Amino acid sequence: MTHLTDSGSDSGSWPPPREQPNPSDAAGRTHDGSSGLATGVLGGAVAAGLGLGAFAVLVMVLWISSPYPDSGPDGALHVAAALWLLAHGTELVRTETLSGAAAPVGVTPLLLLALPCWLLHRAARDAADPEGRAMGVRAAWWGVAAGYLLVGFAATLYAAGGELRPSWPSVAWHVPVLAVAAAGSGVWAAHGRPRGPLPDAVTRAWERLPAAVRRFFVRERVLAAGRAAAAGTVVLVGGGALLVGVSLVLHGGPVRESFLELTGVWSGRFAVLLLALALVPNAAVWGAAYGLGPGFVLGTGTVVGPLGAQAAPLLPEFPLLAAVPGAGAGSPFTWAVGVVPVLAGCAVGWFVAGAAAPAFGEREAAWPVGRTVLVVVGAAVGCGGACAGLAEVAGGAMGVRVLAEFGPVGWLTGVAAVAWVGGLGVPVALGVRAWRVRAPRPGRASWAGRLRAWRPWAGRAASPEAPVPEPSGPGDLSELFEPFEPLEPLEPLEPLEPFEPEAPGPPPSFEPYDFLPGRDEGPPGGSGTGG
Repeated sequence: MTHLTDSGSDSGSWPPPREQPNPSDAAGRTHDGSSGLATGVLGGAVAAGLGLGAFAVLVMVLWISSPYPDSGPDGALHVAAALWLLAHGTELVRTETLSGAAAPVGVTPLLLLALPCWLLHRAARDAADPEGRAMGVRAAWWGVAAGYLLVGFAATLYAAGGELRPSWPSVAWHVPVLAVAAAGSGVWAAHGRPRGPLPDAVTRAWERLPAAVRRFFVRERVLAAGRAAAAGTVVLVGGGALLVGVSLVLHGGPVRESFLELTGVWSGRFAVLLLALALVPNAAVWGAAYGLGPGFVLGTGTVVGPLGAQAAPLLPEFPLLAAVPGAGAGSPFTWAVGVVPVLAGCAVGWFVAGAAAPAFGEREAAWPVGRTVLVVVGAAVGCGGACAGLAEVAGGAMGVRVLAEFGPVGWLTGVAAVAWVGGLGVPVALGVRAWRVRAPRPGRASWAGRLRAWRPWAGRAASPEAPVPEPSGPGDLSELFEPFEPLEPLEPLEPLEPFEPEAPGPPPSFEPYDFLPGRDEGPPGGSGTGG
């Protein structure tokens, strides 16, 4: 029997003594947390500085090459800080206008948004603790966001003194949200993109939902709906970009005139070209809204869509605006734009059918019809939400009064996407599912069997003039050898004479010394040693 002792040893004692916290471990964790926070703050500040530096270099190059540098280098740097804030979705305000009233600039070039997101993602990924501890994760995440926001606040203060001034409410909303989201994605990527448990608040809210609602949010169905929604969104935006390209080609003359009339110097034209390239993703979203039906707004009361368009008054001269379709309903371009939402609906239905009834899966494991329809509806809602968000981000105000509304309307674009994708995705998904789960007819080979039985070289081996005959039976193969001439019989071989061994005779004489052939044996009678 084991005796319990008071010596603090846990050998043979139950329950084992509770391990006391080590002050050195706590100090180590505190040190790691403080160092991780400092590293994160420094990384966030560096990421913001790199973004500001990139915009400053670009603006300074354009200012130096411009023949009219009126504002000076200080004004160019103010413009660079304002453009950096605009890349985060912040609304700017133009103070110097022809009318004297301040005019907002709310259209964010979506291509500029990629630079701050990438810099923040890399900074948080590099600052994250590779061991995956909670202290390191929080320190890297919030440290990078805090460092980035400190530099952003300083840039906002500096840009407030220029002609393009940021709107403080817009800065307070857009910049922190972007910083926290991009830094969180970097920390998540640094730790291998784990799929940990949900927060307690989310879990409690999930448990309060009805059972019928919770049955839909199964991992397999949610992933299938998400993939299908992403595919539909990509097809819509890609189709919108294609529509913009076609419209630019069809309106090549007005686009060229608009590009040349804006400025006459090469530096100004280069700036216009860069701005047009930065607005290409916005134009793709506008093209998607045009293909879906609602179109986009080019001023108060002016809607451009496939079912009708009006001449937009007082539009600024810009190449992308010169390519806006002006024809009404019934034109070839109007009929062609309908292909984009049709392809998006087919893509969503195909992706859902791939999850409901895999091509090489068992028929018994296929989803029922109701579940397939429900997943298609969920994918349509997701695609509509994505299109509505992109439409809201791609548009904005470009002035006051007439230009207060500029771009697609978000909720109209989302509703149209849900209607198109849901209406076409359901029959496509059900049709593909029914084709894959159909029962094979008796006595009829499947398509796969026919493909396996088909040999493309069988038709080339035999020609119509000389068909290959088939043997009449298992023992009758004479017809197969008719094209060959019979061989002549071989002549019999002559018998060989019997071998008779020779009689043994006296052994040959043996001479112990002799000369090798080819040597000079010397004169006759000599010793042969060569001296």
